[in-house]
Amino acid sequence: MTVNIPTPDVRPANPRFSSGPCSKRPNWAIGNIDTSTLGRSHRSKPGKALLANAIALTRALLRVPDTHRIGIVPASDTGAVEMALWSLLGARGVDMVAWESFGSGWVTDVVKQLKLEDVRRIEAAYGALPDLSTIDFSRDVVFTWNGTTSGVRVPNGDFIPADRGGLTICDATSAAFAQNLDFDKLDVTTFSWQKVLGGEGGHGVIILSPRAVERLETYSPAWPLPKIFRMTKGGKLIEGIFKGETINTPSMLCVADYVDALNWAKSIGGLDALMARADANFAAIQTHVDASGWLENLATDPVSRSNTSVCLKIVDAEIAALPSDEQAAFAKSIVALLDGAEVALDIGAYRDAPSGLRIWAGATVETSDLEALMPWLDWAFATAKSALKPAA
Repeated sequence: MTVNIPTPDVRPANPRFSSGPCSKRPNWAIGNIDTSTLGRSHRSKPGKALLANAIALTRALLRVPDTHRIGIVPASDTGAVEMALWSLLGARGVDMVAWESFGSGWVTDVVKQLKLEDVRRIEAAYGALPDLSTIDFSRDVVFTWNGTTSGVRVPNGDFIPADRGGLTICDATSAAFAQNLDFDKLDVTTFSWQKVLGGEGGHGVIILSPRAVERLETYSPAWPLPKIFRMTKGGKLIEGIFKGETINTPSMLCVADYVDALNWAKSIGGLDALMARADANFAAIQTHVDASGWLENLATDPVSRSNTSVCLKIVDAEIAALPSDEQAAFAKSIVALLDGAEVALDIGAYRDAPSGLRIWAGATVETSDLEALMPWLDWAFATAKSALKPAA
């Protein structure tokens, strides 16, 4: 029987803490979006201008060097990563670095789909980074900057040498616009704007260094490439992709929405302001977790804790003693209570990750909403735990 536990007095104004698609920017409204290109061809002059503007704003906000190309590509971050893997790998051995489900997915694709033979797997369990010193940068290297499903990130790009022989291919989808990416160390960087900027899903962004372009123009994979993966023609880079001439038809509404988010980010102070917002959001969560007797951050090392996808595990002794399936059911009951109270939506742990909570803390989330949410976590935990045993 569940004990009646008083509910907190303050509710989050916005209960959307999903890790993707993420909360829209503060004060977002459909009326703020320029819809003049809707119903127009993306090949029209206004359509290409909007896409080019999205690329230019991306470059300015992320501080991407002028030497690097930026392209908008199909199929979200997944499409951008697969484009890189299928187009670039196979020229030399590759080190696949993974510590959560998406990184592990890239390992599977390289081993089972591309069937590369010279592959080294450098992996760690959820909550930890692998030993980055074991990476051989004379080989190509594939890694995630921020593990969306584990809440573990690389602290910086210092582990990557400037004189590397291979390419670095970085899935930065939950890091871009919230963490300081070192583009001098990254040859391919991918992300989706539906994460930190709260854009709509379905589109990816790929950023290529000159070294990546050289590989594309001098190496042909042994396998056929689908049209949506092709970045070269006749041995030369298709430059139009990186000027707004997309490979396939994009949603102009999604692109316009992305431009709206970019302009908002610019208006509040750019990348520094975005990172500061994410850091403040993370601090609001971690301060509560540190004082909690039942929660811990899944990321064991504070230096590698994500400031966007904050993953939490339940460490209460009584709950931890339950079988794993009952622990997972208990975590889901907390998620359901918070959802039912409409104070936190979509904060369950990723399906392949350890059971617990995952709270998005990216820049579009307001710190005040996270501060209001924290007492509700304790309420949901106490309510769920009281339901485990009969009332005295």
